[in-house]
Amino acid sequence: MTDKPVIVAALYHFARLDTYRELQKPLAELCCKAGLKGTLLLASEGINGTVAGPRAGIDAMLAFLRARPELAGLEHKESFADAMPFYRLKVRLKKEIVTMGVPGTDPTRIVGTYIAPEDWNDLIADPDTIVIDTRNDYEVKIGTFENAVNPETATFREFPDWVRRNENALRGKKIAMFCTGGIRCEKATAFVKSLGHDDVFHLKGGILKYLETVPEAQSAWRGECFVFDERVSVGQGLAQGTHRLCRACGAPLSPEDLRSPDYRAGVQCGHCAGTMSEADRARFEERQRQVELARERGTRHIGDGSQPGDR
Repeated sequence: MTDKPVIVAALYHFARLDTYRELQKPLAELCCKAGLKGTLLLASEGINGTVAGPRAGIDAMLAFLRARPELAGLEHKESFADAMPFYRLKVRLKKEIVTMGVPGTDPTRIVGTYIAPEDWNDLIADPDTIVIDTRNDYEVKIGTFENAVNPETATFREFPDWVRRNENALRGKKIAMFCTGGIRCEKATAFVKSLGHDDVFHLKGGILKYLETVPEAQSAWRGECFVFDERVSVGQGLAQGTHRLCRACGAPLSPEDLRSPDYRAGVQCGHCAGTMSEADRARFEERQRQVELARERGTRHIGDGSQPGDR
């Protein structure tokens, strides 16, 4: 996959970053000059984001960040795309780099035990281990690990309440958590350990590192992994998956969903058909009409629902 022209770099690092506001402008300027697009979030607790672009641009951004003592240990994961999977660059200031909404949760002070991808299968096969998918419900539905618990959360903010409701079931068990790239489960393990649970683990590098590292024949992963860019999902070896986005409600759609009689490209899918107002439907229909006109002219319309592999 290294012959693909666009490198997609997912990164995060928890650190005390008191000067995060002053970092925003020079980081944005560097990324623009380097030809990068995507989103980077800055907060007093660190940095999080995914950007894409040429090799030299990605390297320049990483060198800039790692030159700061607080971010010297920043790790990143790379995958590849045929075309740019983002439309613009955003460098934003936030209260949290991943929003859980529990003040005082600090992964730099207390955190679970990292488990390398090659050791993950043994941990989750242990009958005394409860495996928890910390992602949102729409992500879990398109792929997860065998026998993983789905908390059925709409946002990460709901996860702490789910843990509190299930404290008795978790007590005394090994708790293994995972997420897309590692950031959500790192914060989740910090929260769970703060409640007094001792044997708390999380998958180092997240699902993306697992799919990159563990051979398909040995993989305990089932389905595809949702990613927050125009690729929508990736599979084994981080190859682009088969899912597409509904441009009305944002749900990831499987090939079966795309064949539903309720599916209308750019307008609705089986998940949102019948739920939108007439005004919304008219707006989506007009947007799709403009998309189709742009395609006829040989241009690509932002938000048209096409994916890198569609062209």
